[in-house]
Amino acid sequence: MATPEQETESGWDRIYVDGEWREASSGETITVENPATREAFAEVPAATEADVDAAYEAAAAAQPEWAALSREERLEYVEAAHDELQERFGEVVGLLAQEGGSTQNKGTGEVAISLSDFKTALQQAPPADEERDSAFFGESKTHHIVQEPVGVVGIISPWNYPLHLSTRALAPALALGNTVVLKPATDTPITGGLLLAEIADEVGFPDGVVNVVTGRGSDIGDRMAGHPIPRVLSFTGSTAVGKSVAKQAGSNVALPALELGGNGPNVVTEDVDVEQAAKIGAVGSFTHQGQVCISINRHIVHEDVYDEYVDLLVEHAESLDIGDPSVDPDADFGPIINESQRDDLLEFVEQSIEEGATLETGGDAEDLFFEPTVLSGMENDMAAACDEHFGPIAPVIPVADDEEAIELANDTEYGLSAAVQCDDVERARDIADQIDAGMVHVNDHPIQDEPNAPFGGMKQSGLGRYNGEWIVEELLKTKWISVQHEEREYDLL
Repeated sequence: MATPEQETESGWDRIYVDGEWREASSGETITVENPATREAFAEVPAATEADVDAAYEAAAAAQPEWAALSREERLEYVEAAHDELQERFGEVVGLLAQEGGSTQNKGTGEVAISLSDFKTALQQAPPADEERDSAFFGESKTHHIVQEPVGVVGIISPWNYPLHLSTRALAPALALGNTVVLKPATDTPITGGLLLAEIADEVGFPDGVVNVVTGRGSDIGDRMAGHPIPRVLSFTGSTAVGKSVAKQAGSNVALPALELGGNGPNVVTEDVDVEQAAKIGAVGSFTHQGQVCISINRHIVHEDVYDEYVDLLVEHAESLDIGDPSVDPDADFGPIINESQRDDLLEFVEQSIEEGATLETGGDAEDLFFEPTVLSGMENDMAAACDEHFGPIAPVIPVADDEEAIELANDTEYGLSAAVQCDDVERARDIADQIDAGMVHVNDHPIQDEPNAPFGGMKQSGLGRYNGEWIVEELLKTKWISVQHEEREYDLL
């Protein structure tokens, strides 16, 4: 695990702009705390709008030369970044635990998928230039369809999976010839940003290609989203903030790539192996203390297996080993990220009980350690079900049949991720087809991300898709170049 001395040497007390580690123009810093202990372990810069301007200007100045490099030359840098992250694997897992409360399993998985982001970017090439004959002028004219990098990409990443939700946009953006300005979340500025700046600096990316500014969203978020330079703005976070980001990006005709809130349903039919279904449900609700946009927010369970499912879910919740992941590698359940999140969770539970739900287990917190919680007798409009609670709360809702389950699953403004537990795969697929979500997983939990599958939501859960060819489309712009080969007569149109 990194020591405070290493953090200072790494530049975590500096922003990274135009290839230089520099103090924020405010001269002020933000304290980074371990959520498990509330102990401060680093100070990071509180950047200003002027710092954001400098970062975007550096990225814009560097982009033409970066794009002019051959693809092979750019990929050498991307691969070097991958190798540097791989070499620091254990250190980064420790940082994720210290900064964000990640357990050993979660941190290990996050670093692994971040490495995959870089590996996948090495395979992501723009479509080859396409030549077409003119529809009107035949062989006398040809059309050339060309794909070019959009230019500068702004990235605003969240605190729950800070490394991966930065690298999934950063790695392909760089590989395709774009430059980047990254603003990580205030709670996780190191693993979400400054660590990546350090890696970029270590492997020698040209000045201005990668820029990282740390600061409070209230101070610099609007400038990040509304700056006139970036052509794509990648944002992961709440729907409310995402709408503001989209509005500001749109005012500059920049593309907002948004992964926003979720209210993931998990439909459980009566023909399942209930023990297996409850195990899947527990993973889906309690991984990373439920602080996952694609977690199970509602368990929609057939009444024939409802009681057994609730009992087994309670067993799983009560079996979790709660501890400080930064010192206990065996802990499988850590702290909530901050007081605001914890207080929201307490309110969701209290309000749901007042509305008629039964608290089966949990529902309380010791400092930032919020107990894994199961609520039975839930209805779809109760607080812990209709809101994205973003914590370790498992509301369980009884239903009589598939039709009711589908209706309740879709009775939300969100449409990010969902799951269906059903022994009959054909029936499960029919249910999945009728759920309005960008991602639906049959006989598995919804906390899934694959480099060769589109990641994103419907309705109020976002715009665009990450991964594979889908993110490539968002990071390139299409140009039409026509060539007239023979002289022809011209008349005014």
